Amino acid sequence: MFQDGSRSSGSGRGLSTTAVSNGGWRTRGFLRGWQIQNTLFNNIKFMILCCFVTILILLGTIRVGNLGSSNADSVNQSFIKETIPILAEIPSDSHSTDLAEPPKADVSPNATQRKVWLNQNPEFPNIVNGKARILLLTGSSPGPCDKPIGNYYLLKAVKNKIDYCRLHGIEIVYNMANLDEELSGYWTKLPMIRTLMLSHPEVEWIWWMDSDALFTDILFEIPLPRYENHNLVIHGYPDLLFNQKSWVALNTGIFLLRNCQWSLDLLDAWAPMGPKGKIRDETGKILTAYLKGRPAFEADDQSALIYLLLSQKEKWIEKVYVENQYYLHGFWEGLVDRYEEMIEKYHPGLGDERWPFVTHFVGCKPCGSYADYAVDRCFKSMERAFNFADNQVLKLYGFSHRGLLSPKIKRIRNETVSPLESVDKFDIRRMHMETKP
Repeated sequence: MFQDGSRSSGSGRGLSTTAVSNGGWRTRGFLRGWQIQNTLFNNIKFMILCCFVTILILLGTIRVGNLGSSNADSVNQSFIKETIPILAEIPSDSHSTDLAEPPKADVSPNATQRKVWLNQNPEFPNIVNGKARILLLTGSSPGPCDKPIGNYYLLKAVKNKIDYCRLHGIEIVYNMANLDEELSGYWTKLPMIRTLMLSHPEVEWIWWMDSDALFTDILFEIPLPRYENHNLVIHGYPDLLFNQKSWVALNTGIFLLRNCQWSLDLLDAWAPMGPKGKIRDETGKILTAYLKGRPAFEADDQSALIYLLLSQKEKWIEKVYVENQYYLHGFWEGLVDRYEEMIEKYHPGLGDERWPFVTHFVGCKPCGSYADYAVDRCFKSMERAFNFADNQVLKLYGFSHRGLLSPKIKRIRNETVSPLESVDKFDIRRMHMETKP
């Protein structure tokens, strides 16, 4: 009995002990399960957050990747507006040097400083003989052309510009230095223009002209009074610019920029789109998306200016004169074969399609190893344009080329007996024909 009691008692103590032990295990198991569940829940929340961030990044990447598509203009325009303000913050992928760094000097009071300088230096007036002082800037790369014949035609183009400037009292600067390593190629002109503006306060207008452009109306003069209230004069077509947003609406191969604070501000807004490398590549994508007909390539100065004038119209366009009443830029292909007709029907001094002021050989690239047109055709056309213009200069001296393709000249007047009779009649410096629209 005792044993039974002992068993019973033992059994009861054992049962009681087992019950407590199982209850404690269940409690500890419940707590551990809750901790595992809580940790798992937190991990799931973290994974969901990571997935959400990843999706956002992918969407942004897809959005950028689709930027070049011309079929998504509405999306592109929105993205462009968001992107362009921070474009200047993108670091260049090449190392800059001290030479390449933009000027740090504060030029905001330039107008006041320039006025003071002009008053203190009356021997350098900005108005000469009633006309604003102009400095024509042109240039080419520091090295020689890829082909010797390219150097030959660059020389002819320089001679042509010197003739025009000499006859019209215009100063000329031929630049072969790259003032900013980052702004190469099309962009080289911008730092040079800025430097000349600050270095020559006596100059009222800086006139940029590409090396492959020739004056073909030696008598014609820029109608500066027309631009009294404007600071940038550039050849173009308002419809292509404002309605079609075409990338060829303007031509930055030839333009005039007034020496003033507005122009310095424009250059400061224009140049940040040009540094070579990542900035130029990314800007090119934006320009291609924004401008009609623009191929996909790195940013060029012409597209960048058009974009700037359209996207910030309120800031710039009021001071821009889009000129098309005469050929400040005349595309060569439709002009060079008509020179004989022009000589027969018209006369110099018109500047328009009847006698083009400038013939610009866009796409010929005489100094490069490749061109958009046949090399022989380009050089033959440049020869015709040069001789067409040179005849207008030689006329004063009684000579003319034997033909528009001939470098040889012939005498057209005999002035041995009375050499001064023809001076007043043929001297371009005395002929001031007003340009008519």
